[in-house]
Amino acid sequence: MEAWIVITIAAAFIQNIRSSLQKHLKGAMGTTGATFVRFGFGAPFALVFLLATLQFSGLPLPVPNTGFAVWVVVGALSQIAAQALLVQMFSLRNFAVGSAYSRTEPAQAAVFGLIFLGDRVSPGALVAICVSVAGVMLISVARGPVTARALVASVFTRTAAIGLASGTMFGIAAVAYRAASLSLAQTMAVPDYFVHAACVLVVAILLQTVLMLGWMLWRDRAELGRIRAAWRMSALTGLAGATASFLWFAAMTL
Repeated sequence: MEAWIVITIAAAFIQNIRSSLQKHLKGAMGTTGATFVRFGFGAPFALVFLLATLQFSGLPLPVPNTGFAVWVVVGALSQIAAQALLVQMFSLRNFAVGSAYSRTEPAQAAVFGLIFLGDRVSPGALVAICVSVAGVMLISVARGPVTARALVASVFTRTAAIGLASGTMFGIAAVAYRAASLSLAQTMAVPDYFVHAACVLVVAILLQTVLMLGWMLWRDRAELGRIRAAWRMSALTGLAGATASFLWFAAMTL
């Protein structure tokens, strides 16, 4: 089994843990706070990952180029939007449906990768993506009759719309982060995918932390108190989020 497959499975598993923790936090704070902890409390762990990969590889810190900077900004902003939409779904009655539709990210990422990076999808991968999308639609009507009308109607609901929008933003973020990571290979004599992933993660998560912290200081300072009160759960969420992202970025680069 190729390394990227093992890394992807591990990333997906840890991501589910992070989502469960955020769903719990949504009951103690607002959407902004539950979104922020994934970045703000994950930043220290991201720095540890970067230092560890540099120490283990013996490579110097890569020098970012313009392409890296542009793609990281696009990825960071898209991920904030995607995460906020996902957290917003936690308060909806049919959260599972919206969450399922957010899993259309691979299909959307494949389209964005084709448009922006010229990536190609093999016939086998295309079939797998179609199967996953069909599975998402079936999950959306799992509690009712599985008919063509029900499947079509399930797409035109508020929950599905939020889920699809979240998947779109996650798809854009995935492609942007992959492009940012690959751009670092052009600046290194000896490319190392884990160093690339850690660099992208650190820059993105620090930018996200600064942006969201600034927003809360400006518009919702009370949210900072709610975050402080739940700092233990927030720290676990940050650890899970940073670890999942590091593994995702490495897998996408590979």
